Amino acid sequence: MPDTLQHEIDTYIQRTPRSRAAHTTASTRLPLGVASNYRSYEPYPLHVRDGKGSRIRDIDGNEYIDFNMCFGALMAGHCHPAVVRAVRAKLETGTMFGMPHDAENALAEEICARFPVEMVRFGNSGTEATMHAVRLARAATGRERIIKMEGGYHGLHDSALVSVKPKAPEIGDPAMPTSVPGGLGITRATLANTLVAQFNDPEGVERLFARYPGEIAAVIVEPIMMNVGILMPDPGYHQRLREITRAHGALLIFDEVKTGAKLARGGACEYFGVKPDIICLAKSIGGGFSLAAFAATRAIMNLIADHKVFHGGTYNTNPVAMAAGLATFREVLTPAAYEHVTRLNTRLVEGYRAEIDRSGLRAYVIGAGSNGALMFFDRPIRTYRDWLAADTESWRHYWFAMTNRGVIPQPYWWDEQWSISVAHSEADIDRHLAVFAEVAPLVARAQRARSAPSSGERELSAAAT
Repeated sequence: MPDTLQHEIDTYIQRTPRSRAAHTTASTRLPLGVASNYRSYEPYPLHVRDGKGSRIRDIDGNEYIDFNMCFGALMAGHCHPAVVRAVRAKLETGTMFGMPHDAENALAEEICARFPVEMVRFGNSGTEATMHAVRLARAATGRERIIKMEGGYHGLHDSALVSVKPKAPEIGDPAMPTSVPGGLGITRATLANTLVAQFNDPEGVERLFARYPGEIAAVIVEPIMMNVGILMPDPGYHQRLREITRAHGALLIFDEVKTGAKLARGGACEYFGVKPDIICLAKSIGGGFSLAAFAATRAIMNLIADHKVFHGGTYNTNPVAMAAGLATFREVLTPAAYEHVTRLNTRLVEGYRAEIDRSGLRAYVIGAGSNGALMFFDRPIRTYRDWLAADTESWRHYWFAMTNRGVIPQPYWWDEQWSISVAHSEADIDRHLAVFAEVAPLVARAQRARSAPSSGERELSAAAT
């Protein structure tokens, strides 16, 4: 049987004709045929019919063990019973009020009990959380510039949509990266106010503070960079960022949209032992519903209370989403749940590592909390620039081959990572590893075939000797 990428794509097309037809229809009304650019890929994305626990089914009836989990937003898994119960009960009492209700303070208490913060405001998405965090930091310091990391993703507002996926010819000096717009519509003023450093380069952050003394309001960072697979911080990196920002009178913002509910009970703050000034939460805190939060000290959040910074939103603290959030914090994200997902993730990472060694696959695996990623590089990456050298053909071969065998290993795109939910079982991990044991040798063989010299190259080499 052929073991090429094209064979797997052809198999994917044969298995999913209804998804193909649905995508064709959707493309007449939706740009790219999807509601978010991240869901678009060639030849077309799967269209999902339903999901329960750790599994989903597409509209062709194919079942998959799901390690995508909605880009990591579903640590609760699909339709967690506690979340469903809470939502059904709340639907009987009202869907929206635009007025205060008891769940607001109750969920704020849950967040303050886990994270080193004193006050909370809620929103609906990670983009909202980081947008308001940046505005708060500017208000608190009276400064306009911020620093973000090259390749870091903090949502879709203008200040964050800078140097998210810049191309190699655009990125400039590694010691002082160029601020690159994430697309048309980002103003020159925005680029001037969003400075860029490399992840794992605290000296680069220092250089920016030296170049713009008294002008930088905050450093915003993903504690683990998860827009390039999984990029771990060097030991002491976040402690250095904490020291640098404090020394220069700036704030440190932890974007914990991906890590906040999944890395540890107290997120990256607990995992790395660092207390930032502002944290941003979203994705898994809602148990499958749109819910986000930003939180900080009382002194910073009083800028809102004193009417110096405006924060509002018709859908903020939607009672249905808040009911889901409370159920998630109280009944899903328990100490036992973190032990469960950490144990499963450790098994999955170790199983991948053993199969990589057996097959000779040119890749490595890395995990943290409930997340992991197969990284197609010869050595561990430390920066976004390292990530630019990803073996994307091997990654696509891996993803389509795994998916064709009933395991969605992660969201499509090689900048993502798998997520393990509380609904995943030991049997799910066993099946994932069994499929990977079948797929890894195929991808490794294709890697070797691509790197082998052609007959013409061999003849030229023989002639030269």
